[in-house]
Amino acid sequence: MTGPERALWNAVRSGRLAGLKVRRQVPIGRHVVDFLVASERLVIELDGISHDGRGVQDRRRQQALETAGYRVLRVANDDVLTDIETVLHAILRAAGRDIPQ
Repeated sequence: MTGPERALWNAVRSGRLAGLKVRRQVPIGRHVVDFLVASERLVIELDGISHDGRGVQDRRRQQALETAGYRVLRVANDDVLTDIETVLHAILRAAGRDIPQ
C-alpha cells in the first residue's frame, strides 16, 4: 500500500467509519479497486502521481465500474494526507450516512 492508502485504511478498517465495512484491493471484473463498501456499491479510488497522464484510462475504468452498478468516489492522495476528515465525510455522504457532529 502507498502512504495515502495506509492512512485511509487505518481510518476506515474494522468498521471505524460509522460501522461501514470497507475492504481494500477488491477485484471487480477485470479491475482491482482501491477500496470498496460493498453494501453501498461504493468504490473509493485514490488518485496520485501514478494517475498522471492516465485520464482516458481512468475514465474508461470508471465507466466500466459504473456500468456494473457501482458508484465511484475519486479522492486525491494529497487530500487524504492533508485533510482526512473531509475525505471521511465525503465517503460518509457518498455512502448515504449521516456525518457525526
